[in-house]
Amino acid sequence: MATQRKIERSAKEIESSAAHVDASAEHMARDTAQMEMAADRRTELAADRTVFAAERTYAAWVRTGLVSLASGVGAKSLLSHVLPGWLIGLTGSVLVLFSAFCFGAAVWRQLRPGPPPPEPDARQLPAPLLLLVNGFLVLVALASLVGIWFSHAPS
Repeated sequence: MATQRKIERSAKEIESSAAHVDASAEHMARDTAQMEMAADRRTELAADRTVFAAERTYAAWVRTGLVSLASGVGAKSLLSHVLPGWLIGLTGSVLVLFSAFCFGAAVWRQLRPGPPPPEPDARQLPAPLLLLVNGFLVLVALASLVGIWFSHAPS
């Protein structure tokens, strides 16, 4: 009879341990699912950061191009009494051509940022809009270049 009780007690302990292991496995499964969801969300947020970083890079290229364009156009009037005309034209031309390069590089860097990130939540700037705006800026730069070479210097 004592052996029978020991066996029953051992069986109850085994059942209790099995229930504890089952509860622990369920808890672990829930935690694993939560960690997977958190990792997925971190990946989505990283993709959004990549989109925003690409937009900041685009803006920096356009900003640099606009400053270069303004400097090239302003070089003609600001340097007219300081430097010879051919050097003023060359300086303005280099600055305006650099601005056209910056506008092209802005679109190129925006449309080809490198390896594709995971699908972001943030919307990206539409490629046709980038091409339209920056194409217009390149035309303005080329028109400025013509103005630098064929306009008369202020007296």
